[in-house]
Amino acid sequence: MNYRTHIVSSLAEVGEWQWNGLVGKQEKPNPFLSYAFLHALHESGSASADSGWQPQFLCLYDAQDQLAAAMPLYVKYHSYGEYVFDWAWAEAYQRHGLEYYPKLLSAIPFTPVTGPRLLAISEHARTELIKVLQIQQKASGVSSTHILYPPEQHVQQLQDAGYLLRSGVQFHWLNQGYASFDDFLATLDRKKAKNIRAERRKVRDAGVTLQRIRGRDLTEDDWRFFNCCYRHTYKDHFSTPYLNLDFFQRIGATMPDNILLVVAQRAGQRIAASLVIHSEDTLYGRYWGELEHVPCLHFETAYYQPLEFCIEQGISTFEGGAQGEHKMARGFLPTRTWSAHWLAHPAFADAVETFLAREAGGIDNYIDELTDRSPFRQPARA
Repeated sequence: MNYRTHIVSSLAEVGEWQWNGLVGKQEKPNPFLSYAFLHALHESGSASADSGWQPQFLCLYDAQDQLAAAMPLYVKYHSYGEYVFDWAWAEAYQRHGLEYYPKLLSAIPFTPVTGPRLLAISEHARTELIKVLQIQQKASGVSSTHILYPPEQHVQQLQDAGYLLRSGVQFHWLNQGYASFDDFLATLDRKKAKNIRAERRKVRDAGVTLQRIRGRDLTEDDWRFFNCCYRHTYKDHFSTPYLNLDFFQRIGATMPDNILLVVAQRAGQRIAASLVIHSEDTLYGRYWGELEHVPCLHFETAYYQPLEFCIEQGISTFEGGAQGEHKMARGFLPTRTWSAHWLAHPAFADAVETFLAREAGGIDNYIDELTDRSPFRQPARA
């Protein structure tokens, strides 16, 4: 079958019905692939040409003008907001007088979550999409192409197409059918369970109370408060926030059933908040901010309250986001992630391939080491 290729700078050119229809056909879609989330990123200016994220989505249409395959794709002019770090590669290009930017990036901006990047209705359509990507990356003259957090079932296909593979580690919590948070704690090593109870007690003893608000119940004032917390925390870390109030308001209006806000209060004043996104089976730790520091409050709002929510709602997985070995002490386990890379310059491609081969062995050892440090109680020896 022949497909018509269209490169779009706005999802409005595709349409919500067509885009979400294709996303819904994928093996394991997530809320970040939805039209609502991506369109909010673009229309709010959070991920736009002005912020160094120029949308250039690849779309393949069949003879009936139906969307058969698509790829979220950006022309990037920096490496911020990606969570798979290639700064050393960019510096190496610069030292040799070569331009690393612009590059092509297939990812969900500011969102280190595994999910389909090669959206397709069939394996044939997916193969054709990769061919179109390869034509586009060579014709555009970019230094490289990077596909971040694809699912494992697409990794081999990308490698067969000539992309170099890179693996990393995240920490995910798995719901083993826990009846309560205490039921979960009972499965942990005693010391770790004791530490979690102590952390939660510190928050209570500080006079802090917590409220969980579903997306459909959030008000304009709630969004403004959360945005204030979010921006304040970035400022405290001498950094610039990626997202803005317009983005939060947009997803609040268009995908409320996927949103949970945890709000902390003390002495009648709201002082911190954590925003998480969830589907029916997975919760994703996302955004956090505080106006007033309270020891252990971050763990309470960003981990323990969402964990309780997962247990209450029967949500099977809590993906804790990028990095953070400290998550293991709270019941999260190491999980391998993937990315795929193509570099136009042959010598740099060879150097990166050698680097990735060495790095892969280190990642394997790291995962083995982490697995040996399981936070859960070990069965008694006979």
